[in-house]
Amino acid sequence: MPYVIEYSPDAEDHLRFLTARQQMIVLDTVDEQLTHQPMVETRNRKPMRPNPLAPWELRIGVLRVYYDVEDTAQPKVSIRAVGIKERNRVRIAGEIIEL
Repeated sequence: MPYVIEYSPDAEDHLRFLTARQQMIVLDTVDEQLTHQPMVETRNRKPMRPNPLAPWELRIGVLRVYYDVEDTAQPKVSIRAVGIKERNRVRIAGEIIEL
């Protein structure tokens, strides 16, 4: 059964800080990568150490998508944050986050 992709209000705000091209890349890749088996670790998808953002990270070049997965009757992937990786920091909505 495919997972429903749900963007949090914060994640929708974070997308507005990206260019139109980056937004399309994120939306297309999230649909492609997280609709089926979002908890399977791959080269670009991995569980993270405990942090305030989310337990999972999807890498799309320099872009990062942080998400959580709910395995209930209606499985759901909640996108919590979207940012741009800059060295060992992530810029989310213009704010630098140390992970």
